[in-house]
Amino acid sequence: MFATLKLLFVYITFGSIAGIVGIPISFLIQDIGPLYWVAMWIVKTGVKAAGIRVEVEGLEHIPTDQSCILMCNHVSNLDPTVVLPAMPMRCSVLLKKELMSIPILGTAMRMGKFVPVERGGKRDAAQASVKAAAEALQSGLSIVVFPEGTRSRDGRLGTFKKGPFFLAQQTQAPIVPIVLSGTQTMMKKGSAAILPGVAKLRLLPPIEPSAFANREETLRAVRAAIAEALPEEMRPIE
Repeated sequence: MFATLKLLFVYITFGSIAGIVGIPISFLIQDIGPLYWVAMWIVKTGVKAAGIRVEVEGLEHIPTDQSCILMCNHVSNLDPTVVLPAMPMRCSVLLKKELMSIPILGTAMRMGKFVPVERGGKRDAAQASVKAAAEALQSGLSIVVFPEGTRSRDGRLGTFKKGPFFLAQQTQAPIVPIVLSGTQTMMKKGSAAILPGVAKLRLLPPIEPSAFANREETLRAVRAAIAEALPEEMRPIE
């Protein structure tokens, strides 16, 4: 629990200052970029304070000439705090709509073109999320997506939602699969306790949606790539 308190201390202390000072400045200069990188430093510092070391390989697979969709398996609430700061470019992210209501943080996420996703499968809400994500990609941002839609309870790869692949087919943005391991033992589903450890990120070669006839085929290809690269104990049982 001490690791949790250290992470929260960093986030609350520095995050509040960054939000109170940075949001008005971002409005004035009409650029959220500087605040985004300050936020990523805060996130990375909080993770480090909690005793979590992040190892990353495969960054060379990120396209340098266009935006991409980064799709990662999801095993812990720590996952976004590990993945986002590790990316060398500014990213948007698909996240639960409820997070947008958090004071200060919600305002910053809206300014950063983060995309809220409403659970429940409402068609209009899903279409609005895809449209907002497509606009973020067109603006030059890449997008981090956890296509399972929720955290795995046992660490094994779950089924993928179709929405992110509709986005991929619509925009033809390359998909970079990300394999994440380690966080499933650091913060388990249903618990707020954080345990120190090593989180490993491995980026795989891009998958082009144009190589597939439809989103179902794209989904299967991305999921198979992630499943194959996961440790044996995290692969799906099918």
